Amino acid sequence: MPNRWIRQKINEFELFAIDVILGKREGVGATVFGGFLQLCSYLFNGIVQLRLWLYRKRIFHDHPLGCLVVVVGNLTVGGTGKTPVVEKFARALHERGRKVAILSRGYKSKAPPLWKKWWYAFTHTEPEPPRVVSDGERVLLDSEVAGDEPFMLAKNLPGVVVLVDKDRVKAGAYAIKRFGCDTLVLDDGFQYLPLKGRLNLLLVDKTNPFGNGFVLPRGILREPVKHLKRASYVFLTKSNGRRDEELEEVIKRYNPHAEIIECAHRPQFLQRVGNGERRPLADLKGRRVGAFSGIATPESFERFLREGGAQLVHVERFLDHYRFTPEDLTEVYAGAQRDGAEFIVTTEKDAVRITDAAACPLPLYYLRLEIEILRGADDFRDAVGKICFPRGRPANEEPEVAPAAAG
Repeated sequence: MPNRWIRQKINEFELFAIDVILGKREGVGATVFGGFLQLCSYLFNGIVQLRLWLYRKRIFHDHPLGCLVVVVGNLTVGGTGKTPVVEKFARALHERGRKVAILSRGYKSKAPPLWKKWWYAFTHTEPEPPRVVSDGERVLLDSEVAGDEPFMLAKNLPGVVVLVDKDRVKAGAYAIKRFGCDTLVLDDGFQYLPLKGRLNLLLVDKTNPFGNGFVLPRGILREPVKHLKRASYVFLTKSNGRRDEELEEVIKRYNPHAEIIECAHRPQFLQRVGNGERRPLADLKGRRVGAFSGIATPESFERFLREGGAQLVHVERFLDHYRFTPEDLTEVYAGAQRDGAEFIVTTEKDAVRITDAAACPLPLYYLRLEIEILRGADDFRDAVGKICFPRGRPANEEPEVAPAAAG
């Protein structure tokens, strides 16, 4: 009970902080806290600029690995729809004959016990290897140890190696030596500077490109907007199909050479958590549905359900990457059942954190989303061809890697 109370208070404070950042809170407390966050933002911005300068001046060194390295990342924290892009990109590269490894830092994954790290360091001379989520044939770790996104990518990408390690230079070298990989995809790697010879694919959420314009912790930016200049390509995600000339002007102002590819996340089907049964989206129409999620932008998930014709009778939101307890899920299920829901829908990322779907008294599904290219390429395979196989090079020939602009 005390742990649950502490966790609840922490969640309340995090929600308060998010509301202050988004300008949704008023009053003396919100003003004072906002001022404190602003001071922290100046400090954070200075550290970011210094780090980039140190790499640019070769005081800190990056490390080429001798193969194609594709970075997929963003300027902001959370919510750009990065994982479906990484998945589709890795699949298209794999289908074109590349031996692909996805390198992730495993955000909010469960780290090995400290004693185990010490024991490994004491008994081995070489560095500890990265965690192998998938060797390309089997998924070897669960979402708690691997992290939500790496586990989801491993589950959906047979033939693609998925590794987790904060040191992605080490993980990349391991992928090349152990699995013979010739293409590395860095998941959420735009701020990871130690790898050289990269293609930087920067994702920008069209519905909320740069937040309030401040860097962390006052805003949602990891680095200033002007660092758009480090992108090789810019993917505008969550598009409604209408061009945003003002946003495109901002991108071109800082990076006149970057190609812009516009895409949307499209719901594909409902999949039963636990047994793989699929239902068409048409089954949402006119149905009473319960929904819950622990993602950065729950509004978009809920909008997809409403646009499919669902009547959301019970909705619950948790913090991004929130690890549900059995008590949490029991309350969600009971609330949906009490409000007359016929079934419950969550996101695919949340579904990997549900270990006992059988405990739900109602049918429990997740909404499968995939990326659709709207502008800048005929389809995703064309986008991959333009980026990684320029000038009609065959798939088995090493592609020419365009250098990213200096930071």
